[in-house]
Amino acid sequence: MANFVLQELPEEMSEGKKVVFPKMQTYSLHDYDTVIKNMRTYAGSISDGLIRAVLDALVSTMQSWMPLGHSIKIDGLGVFSLSLGFDTSTPSEKAISQGLQKDEAPKAKYRHVCINGINFKPDPKLLKEMNKQATFDRVSTEIVAPKICKYSQEERLEKAKAIIGKYGYMTLTDYALATDQSRSAASNDLKRLVADTDSGITTRGSHSHKVWIAAKG
Repeated sequence: MANFVLQELPEEMSEGKKVVFPKMQTYSLHDYDTVIKNMRTYAGSISDGLIRAVLDALVSTMQSWMPLGHSIKIDGLGVFSLSLGFDTSTPSEKAISQGLQKDEAPKAKYRHVCINGINFKPDPKLLKEMNKQATFDRVSTEIVAPKICKYSQEERLEKAKAIIGKYGYMTLTDYALATDQSRSAASNDLKRLVADTDSGITTRGSHSHKVWIAAKG
């Protein structure tokens, strides 16, 4: 039996409406070795080494095929496909064609395309089988409301500028801690700040190397 709580969606994500959804309580993460050990209980005499080799081969196949435009379908599991985005850490296509270096390239709306995630669509049979075995227990009668930031937008902007002014850059964790927000809320907040040309803040890098810096006037 698994547990869940009823979570209220943040106002900025629900267009001002009260939206409640069940959120599963996750208590552990099974690592690679644990997954292989458990798979062996269903695979009979197949060795851990053989199971590991098959999984490694699957990963290698995905790495080779998916960047070429192929999706991967595994019966009983689902379909894997790539999600693309713009790599803001590199110069634009136009800048490269003009022979400009990264530090010389002007800001551009469109930049190099990169892989920013993998989409997974589960096989309906997988969900059906899981639902046959799954039971869920609500652990609390209270609805978990989204955390409301105690700082105003102006105060959050000042905190961001203070961090950038002191260190030259700011990470998502820096901002989340300074404004007492979750990482997801802080990330959404920073997107709004960067979109506001008057905020004086922009980004550099991408993904895990993304930081926020002062925009050049």
